[in-house]
Amino acid sequence: MAPPLSTSTSIYLMVEDIMNLFHMQTTIILYFYLRQGRRMRRRHRRHLIRHYSLIDRIPPQVRHMNRLVSVSDIDCLVNLRMDRNTFGRLCLLLKEVGGLRNGRYVYVEEQVAMFLGILAHHKKNRIIGFNFKRSGETISHYVHLVLRAVIRLHIILLPKLEPVTDDIGDPRWKHFKGCIGALDGTYINVLVSNTDKPRYRNRKGQIATNTLAACDRKMRFIYFLPGWEGSAGDARVLRDAVTREDGLKVPKGNYFLCDNGYANAEGFLTPFKCIRYHLKEWGEGTQRPQNARELFNLRHSKARNIIERAFAVLKMRWGVLRSASFYPIKTQIRMIMACFLLHNFIRGEMTHDPVEDALEIETNEETDNNDYDHMEFVEQVEPSTDWTRMREDMSQSMWLNRGNVDIN
Repeated sequence: MAPPLSTSTSIYLMVEDIMNLFHMQTTIILYFYLRQGRRMRRRHRRHLIRHYSLIDRIPPQVRHMNRLVSVSDIDCLVNLRMDRNTFGRLCLLLKEVGGLRNGRYVYVEEQVAMFLGILAHHKKNRIIGFNFKRSGETISHYVHLVLRAVIRLHIILLPKLEPVTDDIGDPRWKHFKGCIGALDGTYINVLVSNTDKPRYRNRKGQIATNTLAACDRKMRFIYFLPGWEGSAGDARVLRDAVTREDGLKVPKGNYFLCDNGYANAEGFLTPFKCIRYHLKEWGEGTQRPQNARELFNLRHSKARNIIERAFAVLKMRWGVLRSASFYPIKTQIRMIMACFLLHNFIRGEMTHDPVEDALEIETNEETDNNDYDHMEFVEQVEPSTDWTRMREDMSQSMWLNRGNVDIN
């Protein structure tokens, strides 16, 4: 039998039991208090974060589309680069020819608006998704669908060849009978892998693709070939375009106006070298043409300038062409092609274009309907004495028929 505890020891043990009980109760109270506090904070965050369901997103989506294409032509022009009627006709064309269809929750009009927003302002998928209240996956899916549909429109958006005839009234082109239009190359910045950057670096140090394009007198692109590395020369790109199976077709007896970056060969008429040529050299205060070759170069420059203006309008309209995008290089090339095709569509549908008005571009409404299905085409780009002689004869004819004050 254990000896009895003293009074002091009993008091000490009693106090220790009370303290242990108090510590346990305090711990339990703190646990429940903190747990309740976490619940309250989570409940408070639920009130702050608004979770959008599919039904909740529909009204903002409808309001956004109405602001784009249903309120005024100004908003539609600023955001989509075309007026409301042109946008509606484009959507109809993409349905009938491009094979574009309404999605389960995204109609064709919204699909096209998302795609045009990326081309016009070079916005990323996240920005477009935020504006249209769509997920990034949805934006990416429909952008590629619309891109493929636009590419299919090339069969109707590429104009037929319309050579210059004797009865043309435009003074810039009346001296170049048989001319189809103007041809040149332009650099468009692209994003490529580090291993490909040396090939795509052009003479200006930019990572770009050398894009060949030809346009007619109405600033519609007849042909375009993007994808060549920026280091490739213009003449090399042209030779590739002519030798392709579905490449650039120049009928025998017709030609394009080109600058001195190309050879003066059959189908491609260039100015005389070592003689002033560019329009800034013929500005106010400069000397008038002094011989046949100078007069030829002046008129050649005035007519060929149409391709420079076409490139300027194209890049002002589509912001995706002014800086490299973050898509794969194949997708970037296809987007460049879509920009050319949509440019032609806008040229044919809109009577007034603010982009062209800003550049003070005047259009020519002459039209010809010629069929080239059974014509022979130029198959190579090689300098020839016959073509050089033809250029010399043209310059002499211009000089003899120049008149007293005519230098147009």
